[in-house]
Amino acid sequence: MSEFFQNLPPYIQALIAGLITWLLTALGAASVFIFKRVNDKLLNSMQGFAAGIMIAASFWSLLQPAIAYGEGTAFPWLPAAIGFLLGGLFIRALDLVIPHIHPNTKDTKQFHEGVGTKKLNKNTLLVLAITLHNIPEGLSIGVAFGGIVSGNGQATFLGAVGLAIGIGIQNIPEGAALSMPIRAAGASRWKAFNYGQASAIVEPIFAVVGAAAVIMITPMLPYALAFAAGAMIFVVVEELIPDSQASNNTDLATLSLMLGFTIMMILDVALG
Repeated sequence: MSEFFQNLPPYIQALIAGLITWLLTALGAASVFIFKRVNDKLLNSMQGFAAGIMIAASFWSLLQPAIAYGEGTAFPWLPAAIGFLLGGLFIRALDLVIPHIHPNTKDTKQFHEGVGTKKLNKNTLLVLAITLHNIPEGLSIGVAFGGIVSGNGQATFLGAVGLAIGIGIQNIPEGAALSMPIRAAGASRWKAFNYGQASAIVEPIFAVVGAAAVIMITPMLPYALAFAAGAMIFVVVEELIPDSQASNNTDLATLSLMLGFTIMMILDVALG
């Protein structure tokens, strides 16, 4: 089975990996059928855990290979630096355009972001916020699988699988962290579940986009890897870490971040 998957075209591999991460988000969202709300300590620890995974994945799976591609050139860090900054600017641009609100926002009127927020309800704005969060995850999966065809040893099949596994792991608590507040606000279980799983539908879509872009323009691979890393770090710093520290569980959230970082580091080193 693994050999069959390994022999598929990279964009198909990226699509399958993206679909699996989407399904794992749905698995997390399905917890709404068991619980009505998530405990604050559990929520903050899940957010910290997800942040740790994304930080580790950004370096070991994306930035480090991007820098390694430039070895032997005058400025091996240049593609990584340019791509990293462009990735953050890209998510910032989407932040300004896509209407959304962050999960821990207390005053929804004051902290609306994007265009046309007044026309949408809070649940929809929450889903759009997590959807925005999932775009760089999908791109990173696609770039990792697409990079395999470059022939450079820095991009490996097992490394791409490790990245997808790490993102999938953190998608489980992410789905729960979205669906449960919606359920607690009075929505039906099915509606809360559908909101939760729908936020990750962009992952398989952008996984294919990322893989196709790298396959068509192989020299852009180091820029693309760093771009995905920059986009992920922007989301971590702008959303996940502040949300995880918003209550009185800062130590628990920080330790959870370190645990997530360690797990992703182990996956990257073991599989990469």
